[in-house]
Amino acid sequence: MLPGRIESDLIGPLLIPSNVLYGVHTARAAENFDVSGLQLKDFPELIQSMAMVKKAAALANMDLGLISRSKAMAISEACEDLIERQGIDQNFPVDMMQGGAGTSTNMNVNEVVTNLALLKLGRAVGDYVTLHPNDDVNLSQSTNDVYPTAIRLTILRACDALIASQVNIRDAFRVKAAQYDQVAKVGRTQLQDAVPMTVGQEFDAFAELMEEDIVHLQSASRLLMEVNLGGSAIGTSINVPPGFSGLACSHLNQISGFDLVPARNLVEATSDTGAFVTFSGALKRIAVKLSKICNDLRLLSSGPRTGFGEIRLPAVQAGSSIMPGKINPVIPEMMNQIGFQVIGNDLTVTLAASAGQLQLNAMEPVIVLNILQSMRMLTRGIKILKQRCVEGIEVDVDRCKSFCDQSLVLATPLATLIGYSKASALSMRALGEKKPLRQVVEEEGILSQDQIVRIFGISDCPSKSPNNS
Repeated sequence: MLPGRIESDLIGPLLIPSNVLYGVHTARAAENFDVSGLQLKDFPELIQSMAMVKKAAALANMDLGLISRSKAMAISEACEDLIERQGIDQNFPVDMMQGGAGTSTNMNVNEVVTNLALLKLGRAVGDYVTLHPNDDVNLSQSTNDVYPTAIRLTILRACDALIASQVNIRDAFRVKAAQYDQVAKVGRTQLQDAVPMTVGQEFDAFAELMEEDIVHLQSASRLLMEVNLGGSAIGTSINVPPGFSGLACSHLNQISGFDLVPARNLVEATSDTGAFVTFSGALKRIAVKLSKICNDLRLLSSGPRTGFGEIRLPAVQAGSSIMPGKINPVIPEMMNQIGFQVIGNDLTVTLAASAGQLQLNAMEPVIVLNILQSMRMLTRGIKILKQRCVEGIEVDVDRCKSFCDQSLVLATPLATLIGYSKASALSMRALGEKKPLRQVVEEEGILSQDQIVRIFGISDCPSKSPNNS
């Protein structure tokens, strides 16, 4: 007796293992696309979204009298098993990097849903006479509309966790801003001393960077609310009954909790991937800003004795296998590398979107792979950055004050009293003689003691200016 069952397609017969719920289309795809090591089972959120779409389609088909209630309910219950991840993820071996515009993913889900439904109907796995993956589970659908709809839904569902991580790290920076609101430090441009500021202002700027990206990501995600479900092949709605699109979207909204709407032009919506480009660009923007923040944290904590050393990052692990006592800024370094990967992923999404031809973009599999990878890494990375780095940052107040006292940053407010040229000359003298700027000004005798106090008292409260002290 063979250890499995024989299934056939247009290529011919194929032996399918007896312990799996997928069929011939999935088996061939698993053989053809074993390239990335990343399978559909590694992205259960996409499986869940595909199942939501399949359930919505089955209910819409039942509403329109195209499928019996018993079949629709069996399909619906099978989809619920996938949504609730009932220990069957191993039945999705298709590689995420695949040809065919997502057809292999669609058929993998169709076959697993079919065989789960057959078991619920008391039938044997593979009894496609009773329930068929194409004729029943894929009824009124095509990969061309199911797959991009599920991609959009998956991204939308993943947004909440990413935004929550952004909100949390924004709030963590705000806590630091309030904690060090009155601590003076040197502000720098081009790595050179510029003007005085507070540590609180620096951390508050980090918080604002996160706030802006939260708003931007929310805006970009709204573009994904328009779906082409009901468009079938290339968006012409071939083999789709009137009213299916609206019904399917209504059911999908009830199942998913999102307010998805059918696209106004299904042909355009089927071929266009512009919303993915915009959304991926928003992820890249987040990555760029986070990488910049982490660069700053690494600079500000450099040393600890021979660098800036203005802040101390939490020590989370030993930094060297040979240098005793060395601690590295490993968490910001991790976040930097996540940023580089997300930026690269965005380029991949852009190239894939530009490779669309005529009525379909066959490169959607690499688009969803890269977007979901980016979201996953950003969500996890930001959470770790907040918990293992930002929350534990300490400021070396004495070192910040020492830098302020030694620097020439107060030349800028000084210029308002004695002019730019004179202030520049005094700054160069202080630098050349290695004296504090205040001492040089006092030696010049060009300001009264009250004026000197007004200018050089700024180091205690950098937000003041000579005219509002």
